[in-house]
Amino acid sequence: MKPATALHGWMLLMLALPALCAAGGITGKVVHAGPQPAAKKVAVTIDQYACGTSKDADDLIVSPRGEISNAVVSIENPPPGATWRADAPTPAIDQRGCAFVPRVVVVRAGGTVDFLNNDRLLHNIHATPKLNVSFNRTQPKDRTIPITFLKPEIVRIDCDLHSWMRAYVVVAGHPYFRVTPADGAFAYDNLPPGRYRLQIWHERLGTVTREVTVPDKGNATLNVELKSQ
Repeated sequence: MKPATALHGWMLLMLALPALCAAGGITGKVVHAGPQPAAKKVAVTIDQYACGTSKDADDLIVSPRGEISNAVVSIENPPPGATWRADAPTPAIDQRGCAFVPRVVVVRAGGTVDFLNNDRLLHNIHATPKLNVSFNRTQPKDRTIPITFLKPEIVRIDCDLHSWMRAYVVVAGHPYFRVTPADGAFAYDNLPPGRYRLQIWHERLGTVTREVTVPDKGNATLNVELKSQ
């Protein structure tokens, strides 16, 4: 290759690098719109020796600053070729204190959730999904039951023996799913610049969609308000 030609090729490569390396992100929070919702309790009518006489209704957890836990934020138009981390741990849902902990988990389509029971009594896990296989399994203390979920959807899990117990398995077709913690926050990084459509789901507050534009560098901010139904 002639020196001039080599230099020209190197200059073209350097010009292309910023475009190839350009990546931004999305940060945000899911918050409750309007007055702070009153905390609710549900009555315990069975196994009170282990469960107590009442439990918090965990279907809507809002911090004093209005931040919502257990909202699921996903990108509806993710970057092509997104892959799951090879070392991603197997998600687990424990039955502890007569409640499912955590209440919401994400698992990749084709992946497995381990159901645990640390309570000193019998539970069961019961689900009737639309796309995945239904199951109803009794579960004594210290038995682990692995369940595989093949197709993307949100699957509700109930304990028929303790009617207040409920959890959700979000079966995801790509890795751009987040479950908000106590501060309502979510984040995505290393996104190619462009416009993204986000879906925000909450078991009690429903589903909304929002759009946001990711810049070449830095983060776009998206704060989402959900209203009580």
